Amino acid sequence: MSDDLEGLVDHAHATRVAVIGGGIAGLLAAREFAKVGMTVTLLEASERLGGAIRSGEVDGIPLDLGAESFATRGGHVRRLVDELGLGDAVVAPNRAGAWVAGLPGGRAAPLPKGGILGIPANPFADDVRRVIGWGGAWRAYLDRLRPPLTIGHERSLGRLVRSRLGRTVLDRLVAPVTSGVYSARPDDIDPDIAAPGLSAALTRAGSLTGAVAELAAPREGRVPGAAVLGLDGGMGRLVDALAAELRAQGADLRTGSPVERLERHGAGWRIVAGEEPLVADAVVVATDEVAARRLLAPHVPGLAAEPSTPGPVVHIVTLVLDAPELDAAPRGTGVLTVPGAFRAKALTHASAKWGWVRDRAGSRRHVVRVSFGAQGEPPVTDGMDDDEIAALAVEQAGALLGVPLTRAQLRGFAIERFAQSQPAATIGLREATERTRGAIRSVPALGAVGAWLAGTGLAQVVPDALEEADRVRRGALFG
Repeated sequence: MSDDLEGLVDHAHATRVAVIGGGIAGLLAAREFAKVGMTVTLLEASERLGGAIRSGEVDGIPLDLGAESFATRGGHVRRLVDELGLGDAVVAPNRAGAWVAGLPGGRAAPLPKGGILGIPANPFADDVRRVIGWGGAWRAYLDRLRPPLTIGHERSLGRLVRSRLGRTVLDRLVAPVTSGVYSARPDDIDPDIAAPGLSAALTRAGSLTGAVAELAAPREGRVPGAAVLGLDGGMGRLVDALAAELRAQGADLRTGSPVERLERHGAGWRIVAGEEPLVADAVVVATDEVAARRLLAPHVPGLAAEPSTPGPVVHIVTLVLDAPELDAAPRGTGVLTVPGAFRAKALTHASAKWGWVRDRAGSRRHVVRVSFGAQGEPPVTDGMDDDEIAALAVEQAGALLGVPLTRAQLRGFAIERFAQSQPAATIGLREATERTRGAIRSVPALGAVGAWLAGTGLAQVVPDALEEADRVRRGALFG
């Protein structure tokens, strides 16, 4: 080993890094530091690692109680899964697809295939017309007859769809998707971010439906397959594998360790957490936005101590039901809702969506996940006790699936509460995030990762955490 390399190795071992937050972003950042032999301490306020990835047993079945899958775009998460030796556990969901409920007359119908953000390519296709009716289809057809005008320049998905395709498409197709996927209203979503390439296709095609048809068409080099994948046994296996690797590399993972504040300590930092402050040469903050701003604002010029717009609060209720009447998966793998039609915003029929869940549930038992809450409004479950929430979830599950269900059929339940970040596709958020990122990066030996900066979803959080950790690591090693 050369003297220069030996000196770099010694420098790495002598460099102390603190990661505040034990979600996936924090675990990945810690892994990048531990890889090169840095001394890593991770501090997680709660008693468990994983953040939005939460797992547990309900009626004896191991289940995902938070994030249940990862998007395949970019390949970043799949590469991580393979690196951790979990490649053989990757599973695809049932491709039967979801339904949309809350249509006029209490109807429900399969969500049309081939759309983008719910926007159809052909409003007269049978599966589209089943949702929007003949009136909605003819109104949407006007999109092909109108001049392009400002196509490609509309910043609001809601305004774009409303003006081109009409309110029926917006309310029955697009709003259920943005509410279910982003917990956000279409008017607040920037189509350039939510659907990259849509604006350019609008300009070429001259219509919104034509743009969707162009983007959805098979192309050379496009690999068919599921847009999301999961892990047999649950996404919690990803957290367990990361934690095991970190401990094997000598990282100190501390749960139940909330951080009160950060203080400057020479060229490094003092982390005040509990009775004994921790001293580190570099810090990465990997918490949610509220906690991150509280810790960072005293040291980052111009950074507000609180979010300008809080993200949505979402409650996910996982139910195990003795319900053989659900064997036929009456509404596919789940249900999205027309906003305002139900008290719940969405449902996932987990034992219909995932083969591994079905196999572990066995005969008669079914697993459904009912979601409450969206941007700008508290969940209707706020203030209810757990039994009341479970009873409401059973009632809403029956209404969404079109199969009466009773509290007597409930074998077990779990409730998880999430304070989500604003969707990355929120209008103006990308520019604001770039300014925030620049301000944080102006402070030596400091970094920040997580969904509030990267955007929600592992496909965004994972590459962002790797990039930011590498930046902080290079700064610590090479100055």
